[in-house]
Amino acid sequence: MSDIAVLLLAAGESNRFGLGVKKQWLWIGEEPLWLSVARKFRGWGFERITIAVPERELPFFRRYSEFPVVQGGATREETVRKALLQMEKSPHLLISDVARPCLSRELVERILLHRDEAPCVAPAITPPDTVVYQNETVDRSQVLLVQTPQLCHTETLKRALEEGRGFTDESSAIRALGERVLYVKGERGALKLTFAEDLRWLDCLTPPSQRGRSGYGFDVHPFTPDRPLYLCGLEIPHSHGLAGHSDADVALHALIDGLLGAAGFGDIGELFPDNDPRYKGISSVQLLKETLSLLTSCGFRVEQVDMTIMAERPKLKEFKLPMEERLSELLSLERGKINLKATTTEGLGFVGREEGIAATALVTLRYFDWSRR
Repeated sequence: MSDIAVLLLAAGESNRFGLGVKKQWLWIGEEPLWLSVARKFRGWGFERITIAVPERELPFFRRYSEFPVVQGGATREETVRKALLQMEKSPHLLISDVARPCLSRELVERILLHRDEAPCVAPAITPPDTVVYQNETVDRSQVLLVQTPQLCHTETLKRALEEGRGFTDESSAIRALGERVLYVKGERGALKLTFAEDLRWLDCLTPPSQRGRSGYGFDVHPFTPDRPLYLCGLEIPHSHGLAGHSDADVALHALIDGLLGAAGFGDIGELFPDNDPRYKGISSVQLLKETLSLLTSCGFRVEQVDMTIMAERPKLKEFKLPMEERLSELLSLERGKINLKATTTEGLGFVGREEGIAATALVTLRYFDWSRR
C-alpha cells in the first residue's frame, strides 16, 4: 500500500473528555493510545504513517514515536492542511482519528476496495434511535453518522481545504467542493472516544500497566548576594540567594528533572530554556505547576518523591517539615509519600566551601488508570 499515506490525528485538546488527561495519552499497557493505533495501522501493511500532534507536545511525541510526527493546528481542518504541507506527496490519503481505536482491518479493507470510485470514501452508519431535527421527526434511514478513516484523493482534499470553512471532517470539505463522496458500510464498534463514559464501550483497549516509572533529577546553583533563597517553594532566611535564570530554587529544579525523567520527557532545560525571556526571574513553583499539568494531561500521576538537599549553610533541619508540607501541597500528594533529607558534604567540594547548594530527587510516576473510571 505504498501509494496510500496514512494521517493519524492526535492534535486535539480533549476538552469534552473530562478526565484531566488527553485521550491520545491514555496508556494502553505501556504505550500511549496514539502509538498503539499507529502500530495497528502498520500491522495492516501501511508503510507511510504520519501523526499530527499539538505544537507544545511535539518533542514528547517524538521521544516515543518511530513514525514521523508533524505539528497540527487549532482545528481539524487546520491540522490536516498543515500536515499535508509536511508530508511526502501521495495520490491517496487515509485519515483517521487516534480517538477511534477499535476500528477493524475489515473496515479499512472495505474502504480501500472503493478507492477509485470517488474522490472521498467514508464509512457511515445509520442511527439506531429516533432522529429529530428542528423539532421535527425525520426518517432515520436517510440519516448517516459518518466515521473515520476516510480515504481521499490528496489533490482534491487540498483544494477542498483551501476554502477554510471549518469543516468537521474531510468528507464534508470535499462534498462542499461539489465532488462526490462515496459512503460505505461503517462499524458500530468503531466508536470515537469523545466523553469519559465512552470508555466502557471500547473493549479493544488494554488497561494501563501497573508498573511504576522512576526518574532521577539533579541540580546545583551557586550563591549570589542580594537575592532571596528559595527551596521547595519556600523562602529560607539566609544572607545569600542562588543565581539562575529563574528564582533558582535548586530543590524544585531537581524535582522537575526527576518528573520529566520518569515520564521520558527530557529535562528542565528543554522544557524551560534559560535563554527564553518568559522564564526570566519566574517562580520555580510556577515551573513545577506547568510540569505537573503537562504530565497529568499526558497520563501520568506522581506516586512518590525522595529528595536530598546538600548545603553547608544555611542549616536546614528546622525547615525540613515546612518544605515537606509545601511539596505535599504542590504535588497533591500525601505526606507519607514525600521524603526530604538535608545534609552537608562535611566541608568537601563547592557545597562544603559554601559556594552553592545542590539537590537530588528520585521520583516515581504511575500511569493514570482510566480503566477504573
